[in-house]
Amino acid sequence: MRYIRPLSIEDAVGQLAGSAGPAAILAGGSDLLVRMKGGFVEPELIIDIKSIAGLRDIRETAEGFSIGAAVPCAVLGENAALKKAWPGVVEAAKLIGSKQVQGRCTIVGNLCNASPAADSVPALVAAGARAVVVGPSGKRTIAVETVPTAPGRTSLAKGEIIEAILLGSQAPRSADAYLRFIPRTEMDIAVVSAGVNLTLDEAGVVTAARVAIGAAAPTVLLVEEGAEALIGRKLDEAALERLAKVCAGACRPIDDKRGTIEFRRKVAGVLATRAAQTAYARAGGK
Repeated sequence: MRYIRPLSIEDAVGQLAGSAGPAAILAGGSDLLVRMKGGFVEPELIIDIKSIAGLRDIRETAEGFSIGAAVPCAVLGENAALKKAWPGVVEAAKLIGSKQVQGRCTIVGNLCNASPAADSVPALVAAGARAVVVGPSGKRTIAVETVPTAPGRTSLAKGEIIEAILLGSQAPRSADAYLRFIPRTEMDIAVVSAGVNLTLDEAGVVTAARVAIGAAAPTVLLVEEGAEALIGRKLDEAALERLAKVCAGACRPIDDKRGTIEFRRKVAGVLATRAAQTAYARAGGK
C-alpha cells in the first residue's frame, strides 16, 4: 500500500487517474479507515487531500458558500454565516456519528460513501447543492443528487475528485430543515430521513420548494411532486396531508430488522411534514 499527501488538486487527480489498482481518497477517514479495518476494502493507493490549499476552507462569496472537500463536519457548525443561511444542512452534518467523528468526517466523504442513509445528503439535495468535480478532463459542476448511483457507488469517473460543495445564497424568506428517525437517541443510522427547503412570499405562500427523502430507496430521493404539493399554498393541513401522501408513495424501501416497508413509508411522510413546518417557521411563515 502507498500513501501520498499531494499539495495540489492536479497532482491528486493525476495520481488517482494513474493508479493501476484500487485507490481511495482520504479526507476525514471516518468511513475509509473503518472499512479498511473490517477488510471490506484494500486500496493499493491512499491519497490524503488535507494538505491541498483551499480544501479545508469554507468560503462565502456573492453566490453563496463553497465548502472544501476536507472541511470537518464540526467546522460547519462553527461557521455563523453558514449556520444562519443553511441551518438544515448544518443540522444534518452535526448528526453524523459522535462529536469525535464530526471532528474528522466530511460532507463530501458522506456523499461519496453513497449510503442511502447518509445524513448530510438529503439536506444537501433539498438545498440544491452542487458538487465541483475535478478530473483528467477538467472541471465540472453537477447536482449533488447525481453523485450516488446505488449503495456504495457513485457517478464519478476514474481520476475524478470532488473538490468542493457549493451552496447558493438563500433567497429572502427562505429556510431549510432536516429530520431523521433512528431507534436510539443518537449515534445511529437513519431509518428514514427528510430534508425540506422553502421560499415564501410576504403573505406566507410557498413560492419555491425542494423535498428530499433519505434511507427510503437505493439513493436519496428528490421528490418533485412533494414540492408541487406545497408551492402556491400556505402550509395548511391539506398541503401537509398531500405532502405526506406523496412522500410515502415515492419511497422504495426495504424490509429489515430496523423497519418494515410500511413503517418506513409512514415515517417518511411524517418527517417530511415536520421538516416542512420547521422550514416554514424559519422562513417567517405563521
